Amino acid sequence: MMDGEKALATPRPSWIQGVARKQVQAHLAKLPHGGVTLREPDGEVVVIGDAGRFGADIDIHHWDTYRAMMTGGALGAAEAYMAGAWDSPDLLAVIRYFAANVEAMRALEGGAALLARPALKVLHTLNRNSPAGSRRNIAAHYDLGNDFFALFLDRSMMYSSAVYPDADADLETASEYKLERICQRLELAPGQHLLEIGTGWGGLALHAARHHGVRVTTTTISREQARYAREQVRAAGLEDRIEVLEQDYRDLRGRYDRVVSVEMIEAVGHQYLDGYFRVLGERLKPDGLLLLQAITVPDQRYAYARDRVDFIKRYIFPGGFLPSVSVMCQGLRDNTALTPLRLEDIGEHYGRTLADWRERFLRALPRIRELGFDQRFCRMWDYYLCYCQGAFMERAISTVHLLAAGPDYRPAERLV
Repeated sequence: MMDGEKALATPRPSWIQGVARKQVQAHLAKLPHGGVTLREPDGEVVVIGDAGRFGADIDIHHWDTYRAMMTGGALGAAEAYMAGAWDSPDLLAVIRYFAANVEAMRALEGGAALLARPALKVLHTLNRNSPAGSRRNIAAHYDLGNDFFALFLDRSMMYSSAVYPDADADLETASEYKLERICQRLELAPGQHLLEIGTGWGGLALHAARHHGVRVTTTTISREQARYAREQVRAAGLEDRIEVLEQDYRDLRGRYDRVVSVEMIEAVGHQYLDGYFRVLGERLKPDGLLLLQAITVPDQRYAYARDRVDFIKRYIFPGGFLPSVSVMCQGLRDNTALTPLRLEDIGEHYGRTLADWRERFLRALPRIRELGFDQRFCRMWDYYLCYCQGAFMERAISTVHLLAAGPDYRPAERLV
């Protein structure tokens, strides 16, 4: 891959770069939605499709960008961006353009890009979420440092989709609103014992204990998150109500009145999904409620997304995967006695959450560099936040709250 600091244009592309240029532009011309304007290293401007819809402009600094896309598809394009080989005055518009054409983009994943797939799959297989592998994978992302995440998350350090109660709500308000919404869906009441699988930085545990009087047992396998959460629990004087464990979900014991897991299922791995649901069913009392907040992929693309190593799996969340709604319902059906009660799509809120995170991230870039993160890392994370925001905005992925009940659950009150 080209070096971002040496991404200076040669007058004309080499023979292989020229072949790649022709092939990539031919694929782009077949995309049905929107268009793109390519500004090439020699000053030529190439307009493909209806470039007005998204305003997708790509400034190509190095001819090898085309080769990266030809041989690596969307992942190759991301790697070229990380290296500084191309830029855009509106990166989100570029991401939305590709997300809107997610089905048609499969053609670009064929051809020469197929040659890289076996090696990528081997690398991803090495990231399987076994008990030891899960700890490595979680550490690779969440142990980047609490100081880093504090620069762009809200005060409660919620690293999951917020829910905005109105158009004028800020991130802090939306994060608290989401937490309260989850607690209400779970019908939390004083004296209950809540199990949280995936602590994050402790925001949900603190909110539930503080505002609903429940005891909380919460577990994470991130050393940094556990340390931060325990500090917050001590500062809040809630050590008698909140216990922070550093245990793999497979090692949990006991039964609980309520179980919640917020955007943790994505770190389970499809090979371990049945076991994850068995644990959920075994840990919940027969009259209890379970709530999952999960990032989802449409059922029609689940198998393709599961088997493909994309930018997120390669660079951001090793071992990650996205379930579909039907896969989760099947997991409940086959491995538990639980019954789904409610499914709520909150995907539009995630696009806005990511917009807020990205704005804060870009504003904090000088401080992020002071923490020791280099230019490639900063470009990778900007791409990641934008990549996800565009995918949610174009509904290539979404997020849901799935509420399920044990066989003996009966609502305290029924709506008329």
